[in-house]
Amino acid sequence: MRSMAPTPRLDSDLLQARHGVSAEAVEVLAACDVIDLHIDTFIPPRLFGYDLEREHGLGLLRGRFFGHLDVPRIRRGGLTGAMWSITTNPFRSAASRLKVFERNLRRFEAFVAASDGALVFACTASEYEAAKAQGAHAVLLSIQGGNALSASAAGPAHVPDRRLVRVTLVHLTSSVFGSTSSPFSLLDRRRELTPAGARFIEQCDAERVFVDLAHIHRTAFWQAVDAHQPDLPLIATHTGVCGVRPHWRNLDDAQLRAIADSGGVVGIIFASQFLSRRGGPKDANMVVEHLEHVSRVAGDAAMAVGSDYDGAITPPHDLRNGTAYVRLAQTMLDRGWPFERIRGALGGNFLSSFARMRPPPASALGTES
Repeated sequence: MRSMAPTPRLDSDLLQARHGVSAEAVEVLAACDVIDLHIDTFIPPRLFGYDLEREHGLGLLRGRFFGHLDVPRIRRGGLTGAMWSITTNPFRSAASRLKVFERNLRRFEAFVAASDGALVFACTASEYEAAKAQGAHAVLLSIQGGNALSASAAGPAHVPDRRLVRVTLVHLTSSVFGSTSSPFSLLDRRRELTPAGARFIEQCDAERVFVDLAHIHRTAFWQAVDAHQPDLPLIATHTGVCGVRPHWRNLDDAQLRAIADSGGVVGIIFASQFLSRRGGPKDANMVVEHLEHVSRVAGDAAMAVGSDYDGAITPPHDLRNGTAYVRLAQTMLDRGWPFERIRGALGGNFLSSFARMRPPPASALGTES
């Protein structure tokens, strides 16, 4: 593997030239933790050998579906951390899903290890801070589709070293754990959380693994809230909101408040197909108006971003390149957002939830263990 040793995490000239933003927007981005709660950038290498070490352009599809991120763009675009998802193929058997997940995890761990310090796993908020201090991008390991682990009695503890940070309970198809919000739920006789799903949530809580309620059916959502330990934050990593665009993929106001009440955050997806409304904006404002609705309903502290880059989405035209987080910052500035609000939405709010979910050990706080 070619060396990808840590480099300065922002390329100011490139960002201003590529995205037509102000110097102020670049300065704001540089002063923020920029944490994307959901990227699927490990999918393209698995599907068609996409080279994540090399910087790519938008390609023939011009940023539609795939090709949003690679390591150079992560470094130059100021993305200090992200939840990297290993996505589950639901059409395999339970044993095969587990075996394929283990193989993909080994591949991903080897990729991170070979990055020469450019990428570093972070299992806690303090480990994230340490990675950022050394100029690395913090990798927060995640699973999309908890049924990847359904054949393991250990559940999320099957992943060693507490490395697993988040599990999206269900994905686009229903599973042994519960029903999806997608149209595939029409095939379900009972659109709910299963007893196996409730047990899996208990295992996640015991391991302090975020339970991600993106993609879950509304009935199962509320059952998951009831099954979840109330003093731990819930999370929705990549979604839109029904208050702006009613859609099966999006969360309603009561769901937003439930996540906020738990101390969790709602990551707004960059997928135009779930965000756009009739007569609404066609650019990054599309994302920001969904963030603003989260704020109105659930408070500023609930706002976060979860792009779903490389997850077969089509972002607004000015967010199709993975260096475009600065365009999001510029849009927030243009809408009159103060710095503290921007800093919270781009990563600070999530870090507060992360610190609650995985607090430092007592010894690190100077108390007896």
